[in-house]
Amino acid sequence: MSITSAIFLGIVQGLAEFLPISSSGHLSVLQNLFHLSSLEEGHLFFDVLLHLGTLVSIFICYWKDIKDMAREVFIVLRGGRTITGERVSQPLSAARLFMMLVIATLPLVLIVPINGLVEELYYKSWFIGIAFLLTGCLLFVSDKMTPGRKTEKNMRIRDALIIGCCQCVATIPGLSRSGTTITAGIATGLDRQFAMRFSFLLSIPAVLGANILSIVDAVSEGIDVSLLPAYLLGMLAAVISGIGAITLMRLISRKNKFGFFTYYCWAAGIVTLVLSLGY
Repeated sequence: MSITSAIFLGIVQGLAEFLPISSSGHLSVLQNLFHLSSLEEGHLFFDVLLHLGTLVSIFICYWKDIKDMAREVFIVLRGGRTITGERVSQPLSAARLFMMLVIATLPLVLIVPINGLVEELYYKSWFIGIAFLLTGCLLFVSDKMTPGRKTEKNMRIRDALIIGCCQCVATIPGLSRSGTTITAGIATGLDRQFAMRFSFLLSIPAVLGANILSIVDAVSEGIDVSLLPAYLLGMLAAVISGIGAITLMRLISRKNKFGFFTYYCWAAGIVTLVLSLGY
């Protein structure tokens, strides 16, 4: 793998992970149709690093939320008291957000028994093309829905479970995880900007879980030390492009429109279906 290829894949991973266009779908198309992929060449460790890069992006962009959740969960575990022993009287909204994220993550357990079947779909370009089209439809519907006003302060357990189940469906390559969960959040009555924030924070346990499942295979496959510079540069590219994508999504959420991504996903789906006929 060349440094140029590693950086290119890192940029694709970072952008597609957070923009509602499906990172798994894009990387699969690069592998199946253009033979450019970390997995095809046996670089599973590089794939793990790319996902860790996107994880770093989330921690950088949402560090305040993560820090507040850690602090307030600690207070809850201490019976409502701070480390100095002072009792906290105000509502612990960050702790409630953490609880909702945990609840929304639980449905992912359902994917573990069928993970092998899901992975087989990565090699079916025609299926990914259809999933791209479905992602575009989801984003189109999202733009038509009227956002609610729910945030971490008043969203319900049922809302978190619905979003979590939709995240399970979005493990299908070509179906955007962020697009699906943001749309599900808006459908349950969440504020649009909070729906996006919840979706991105929800990706933390999802990415960690996926890497835990992959790390054993990556280590057993072996790590080519000579490629570490390319790997690390690719990871850095994923971090930088991930931060850029999150920043762009924050701006877009204020405009309340995913129109560009809707048409992009439809175009990507059509192109993928056409190209898959020739392979």
